[in-house]
Amino acid sequence: MATTKTDPKLTLAANGGKKSKLYEGLTREQLIQAYRVIYTSRRIDDREILLKRQQKIYFQMSGAGHEGIGVAAGLALKPGYDWFYPYYRDRALCLALGVKPYDMFLQGVGAANDPSSGGRQMPSHWSYPDLHIVTQSSPTGSQILQAIGCAEGGRYFARHPKAAEVPASSADYRQFKNVRFQGDEVTYVSLGDGTSSEGEFWEAMNAAALEKLPVIFCVEDNGYAISVPVEVQTAGGSISRLVSGFPNFHFEEVDGTDPVASYAAFDRATRYCREGHGPAFVHAHVIRPYSHSLSDDERLYRPDAERERDAQRDPVTRTQMFLLREGILDEKGINQLEKEVEAELQAAVDLALEALPPAPESIMKFVYSADIDPTSSAFETQAVVAEVPADGKKPAGKTMADLITTTLRDEMRRDDRIVIFGEDVADCSREEYLKRKLVKGKGGVFKLTFGLQNEFGNDRVFNAPLAEAAIVGRATGMATRGLKPVVEIQFFDYIWPAMMQIRDELSVIRWRSNNGFSCPIVIRVAIGGYLTGGAIYHSQCGESVFTHIPGLRVVFPSNSQDAAGLLRTAIRCDDPVLFLEHKRLYRESFGRAAYPGPDYMIPFGKAKIVHPGTDLTVITYGAVVPRALQAAQKLEREQGVKVELIDLRCLNPFDWDAIAASVSKTNRALVAYEDTLSWGYGAEIAARIADLLFDKLDAPVRRVAAKDVFVAYQPILEDAILPQPNDLFLAMKELSEY
Repeated sequence: MATTKTDPKLTLAANGGKKSKLYEGLTREQLIQAYRVIYTSRRIDDREILLKRQQKIYFQMSGAGHEGIGVAAGLALKPGYDWFYPYYRDRALCLALGVKPYDMFLQGVGAANDPSSGGRQMPSHWSYPDLHIVTQSSPTGSQILQAIGCAEGGRYFARHPKAAEVPASSADYRQFKNVRFQGDEVTYVSLGDGTSSEGEFWEAMNAAALEKLPVIFCVEDNGYAISVPVEVQTAGGSISRLVSGFPNFHFEEVDGTDPVASYAAFDRATRYCREGHGPAFVHAHVIRPYSHSLSDDERLYRPDAERERDAQRDPVTRTQMFLLREGILDEKGINQLEKEVEAELQAAVDLALEALPPAPESIMKFVYSADIDPTSSAFETQAVVAEVPADGKKPAGKTMADLITTTLRDEMRRDDRIVIFGEDVADCSREEYLKRKLVKGKGGVFKLTFGLQNEFGNDRVFNAPLAEAAIVGRATGMATRGLKPVVEIQFFDYIWPAMMQIRDELSVIRWRSNNGFSCPIVIRVAIGGYLTGGAIYHSQCGESVFTHIPGLRVVFPSNSQDAAGLLRTAIRCDDPVLFLEHKRLYRESFGRAAYPGPDYMIPFGKAKIVHPGTDLTVITYGAVVPRALQAAQKLEREQGVKVELIDLRCLNPFDWDAIAASVSKTNRALVAYEDTLSWGYGAEIAARIADLLFDKLDAPVRRVAAKDVFVAYQPILEDAILPQPNDLFLAMKELSEY
């Protein structure tokens, strides 16, 4: 749709048989309320600036100059019905949706009863679950992909309303997700003009256009990204021109300092989305009369003439003059309104300054779910023992790949909220080929999702564009709404574009919102080497980067049965989980097993003794387990040394009790892992043993790991780089002889 540029127009409409003035659909009362919000927003900024200078709050981020578009969006959309992913300039929007000034001041002082975060986030980082204002973070643009997932979640529940129900027998994350959805809901997401330079913005625009999602993108363009002007950020100086080629969009470009014009633009955009036509894009030209934040001084890069030119478009004075000119309020009425606002703000400030800070002992609350503990005995179930066939022949064990597929299938049958997507995970995106049986279907590059689309349909199993950040960001938004996305990153080597979403969003949403929001997704990732030809970009490990992230569970099974049990725990638990699947182990003969049944689970943080021993403890996981077992058996045969081999299975949390008990018995410890030796996961285990079990040790803690270099293509080089059974054997032998 062509771009629409709007100006305020006075219209007449019938009302109760009389003709009363409407301003682009707004009544006089609504305009008075709009000015109250605009003025309140500005004066909160002014109060916070004063409080910061008095050292009574610790940071200030202004929404000044953005009030016109914010109040317009608040008038056009519905709090507690639509969904909102605002950014830090959206103070007026939040006020228009129902947030109280007192709540904003509580954020500023970092109070325990701050409803947005309980003192964990800086001011202007909005989070109000009852209003559907989703917790916001500081990285620019990281909320946009989540807004896409939020809209997808709403659409999914509208199409599959039974999925929102919580079965009485369900003992999983669904008990703690209050799913709310509307058939015509709209998701709002805002950003500054500088954020449109982020790749995630373009990924989100693409996804919204592809799926015709009811999302309104609001670009609040004040001409600067801190000190960088728009012509340096955006080719041609206009984001509207750059996005105009996206299909299925409704486009608006408006003077965002004019609330009447802005409302007209938002009203059209909202109707377009509610009617199911697709997404909308509102480009609002606003101003920034204050510096980026109190940590910035715009006089260093903006001359007085430019700043004075902006001041002539200030939404506060502009709206005030409009009310006077139209006779909606006279000077006395304006003064009375402003006096009321000042009194309200003074009372709110006084109360907020008396609010108690959060207790230091509360810092660990809500890093993980307080409702479901995946380390508990509730997740410890027994495997179903298969009946022995009449001929007495024991059936062949299933591979790790087989049991992961079976577990996914059983969980999808059990739980209608599970959706699976990623790169190449569907059988075939052109569904008609499957219906006509022209193709068999792909089901992932490793075939682990083969057949799932055929059984569960396109709504539940589908391919995503090749964009890892989009996969994780969209899944995060879906999970916020109550879905359980189980997404796939094709190779661990390519997970890094999603790192911002994992580190700064997914893992911290529950903690930073003080349990207001959560997003328990599962990210399945093929990892590791020993492939004979995988080379640099299909062989790497790096799990320690993710175990370093609070709020993220990290699992790394070494065999089929463990993979099935741990994956089921990951799906049913209430925390985000990174589920690492070693490619070499997918179809190895090692660790094959019968399917342990549709309810088999293994608690997180519970290690497994693969080989009991008394002389030396070896702690490992993943593909090093079978190699360490081979070395341990050889050492026992040749030297009589009995090695206790521990498979951690779960890296965060990990089973310290099992390690401590074993090392206290054997008095020697070797930690083996496939990642590079320096700064690897095993270094932390070794450090803890040295720190906490030093008096139990009869020898130094040893490590065996990959060389500090990338994995090479030539098999001879790969073997030299990665830890081999003989490397493990020699290290075990040397340590046992110390």
